[in-house]
Amino acid sequence: MSVEGFGITDVGMKRTNNEDAFAARPDLGFCTVADGMGGAAAGEVASRIFVDTVSEVFGGALPAGGMDEKVKHAFTLANTRILDHVAARPDHSGMGCTAEILAVQGDEVVIGHVGDSRTYRLRNGELRQLTVDHSLVQEQVSKGIISAAEARTHAMRHVILRAVGSKEIVELDLLKGRTVPGDIFLLCSDGLTDMIDDEEIMKCLNPSAGIQAVAAQLIARAKAAGGKDNITVVLARIQ
Repeated sequence: MSVEGFGITDVGMKRTNNEDAFAARPDLGFCTVADGMGGAAAGEVASRIFVDTVSEVFGGALPAGGMDEKVKHAFTLANTRILDHVAARPDHSGMGCTAEILAVQGDEVVIGHVGDSRTYRLRNGELRQLTVDHSLVQEQVSKGIISAAEARTHAMRHVILRAVGSKEIVELDLLKGRTVPGDIFLLCSDGLTDMIDDEEIMKCLNPSAGIQAVAAQLIARAKAAGGKDNITVVLARIQ
């Protein structure tokens, strides 16, 4: 099987700078999205460090290994590099990023996830969120304290419990599975999912449309809904 990948990012309607970063490199077997935090240049630096590190790991500049090992290594190395950057630049203290990696080889897929960026999969007309947000409101939803609908507008919905660059050891979720022809994976920052719900996302994911057009439509809908944050969308279609 082969993979077609495409990504796009937009500053949105309210922000003046874009702290998101992405790479769609099916030729190297990966796609990634990172959403920087820390304000101004610091968030932008963190997300760029992450994406550049993933590209380096999957580009073969570092020792080869299984996909799950590469994904874990990319998160660990990026975490170290962000912490080292903050040590050298104390004025950037507090910077970090949420991040997704999708790695595909043959019919095997590995997903690495930290924070509240998300990875979805469309299969046979069914959209499924594969990752679980590492956020305060998601923790409350999981405990039954609030509903998923309440979480969407909760005042504390942007409080993140895990991020790359926030601790000495990064805690990541690692998911493994198999792909089937026709699968479409969506990696996105919360600038998309804060603006449009899964039902709206599903309306855009037309399997017969080109993924470039689908990505553009997702960005457009998020902006039309207010575009309060940077918006990043990466799509990978299994051929």
